[in-house]
Amino acid sequence: MTYILAIDQGTTSSRAILFDQALIPQATAQEEFRQIFPQSGWVEHDPDDLWGTTAGTCRQGIERAGIDAQEIAAIGITNQRETTVVWDKNTGKAIHNAIVWQDRRTADYCKSLRDAGHAGMFAERTGLLLDPYFSATKLKWILDTVEGARALAAEGRLLFGTVDTFLIWKLTGGKVHATDATNAARTMLYDIRKGRWSRTICDLFDIPMGMLPEVRDSAADFGETRPDLFGRPIPILGVAGDQQAATIGQACFAPGMLKSTYGTGCFALLNTGNEMVLSQNRLLTTIAYQLDGKPTYALEGSIFVAGAVVQWLRDGLKIIREASETQPLAERADETQSVVLVPAFTGLGAPYWNPESRGAIFGLTRNSGPEELARAALESVGFQTRDLLEAMHADWTAVGAESVLRVDGGMSASDWAMQFLSDIIGAPVDRPKVLETTALGAAWLAGMKAGILPGQAEFAKTWALDRQFTPQMNSGAREAKYEGWKRAVRATLAFSGDA
Repeated sequence: MTYILAIDQGTTSSRAILFDQALIPQATAQEEFRQIFPQSGWVEHDPDDLWGTTAGTCRQGIERAGIDAQEIAAIGITNQRETTVVWDKNTGKAIHNAIVWQDRRTADYCKSLRDAGHAGMFAERTGLLLDPYFSATKLKWILDTVEGARALAAEGRLLFGTVDTFLIWKLTGGKVHATDATNAARTMLYDIRKGRWSRTICDLFDIPMGMLPEVRDSAADFGETRPDLFGRPIPILGVAGDQQAATIGQACFAPGMLKSTYGTGCFALLNTGNEMVLSQNRLLTTIAYQLDGKPTYALEGSIFVAGAVVQWLRDGLKIIREASETQPLAERADETQSVVLVPAFTGLGAPYWNPESRGAIFGLTRNSGPEELARAALESVGFQTRDLLEAMHADWTAVGAESVLRVDGGMSASDWAMQFLSDIIGAPVDRPKVLETTALGAAWLAGMKAGILPGQAEFAKTWALDRQFTPQMNSGAREAKYEGWKRAVRATLAFSGDA
């Protein structure tokens, strides 16, 4: 048994990648699924789509690899985080669409909790800010809104899970209701200091603790798949939320190492070791991974819209047909124009945390066109990343360490975007040879637990540099462009009523 099946269940698609024992991908299958937008700021997925595309791509991947399920040693799962599913354990059916991490419907409720003085308690216990981003208020909304949900929950019939938990439950035929510490840490229900669900917070939200999954290490026994799914039972031995899996895949095991992943959103994690550093700059404190019962902590900055801004150019404005078209468009943009796009389509994430903000474009002229909009879209990702890094360095300086930046995710393949990122942060940007670090991290967790892959130190030695981008922009131009971005953000916040 020399293969590992990595499931990467993301925000817009599900993928399965078969890795061999050298952690080289041998086959990939991917399938997009429907995004549901019931109203402005609301985002949902059909749980049946999440499950169907996951099971389907796993079968396709195995078939494309030309192997038998007998040759697969283990499954590793990585997933979109915070997205909330509630299902009836007797029927296996979800009682509502999954509410996606991007969803902002509970913004007013979060504000009422902040106004009531609860923010400090949440930060101290969960490391998180009171924001609709996280699972807890989504879960409460489902229980409060779906007819009969409270009664079913009281009877013990309803189960809650982030996407990993839902997939584990489906893969094992309902035998295992579990999650790992990284996903639990994103629910706003988990005390990351004590390593357990918080009864105080569950009582505040009126959430029965019997709905919650068992929390295990990131490399642990999560049961076996149903025999009929892939031809034989396959053990599930690794689970981590997508950004934590990318941190592992980037081998950011040493305190002070930093990675930034560019998918639908952008997420930067800074390893702080065994120290739980509470941010003074509106970043999140979270669990990077948990092995042998010991959590490794991280500071995280979350940007809601990164790759999604390219999807908007494609699906909303229809000025491109493929994401790859943005780079040549940006290269042809008029250098004399200073178009700035603030992509707050579902609010602004760190370090602003304003769920009411909406997107805005500044600096348009009569000559502005697709080229300038494409450049502004790619630049917006660099600007937002600098916002995160400045906040991280302010927090990290207090504990006396330096960070190293590694990038991954779909947008990191764009040389133009990565060069601008290096220019605007004024520091080198390292892109690895393997960009699929999220799936790689999940595969390593499972393979290491299965005993067919090496430990942390040996795995870290396999990290290989594809290209390093170094700053080419002079400091005056850099600071002028960044000041323009900050003015645009201030204006966007003012328009939302939060000047």
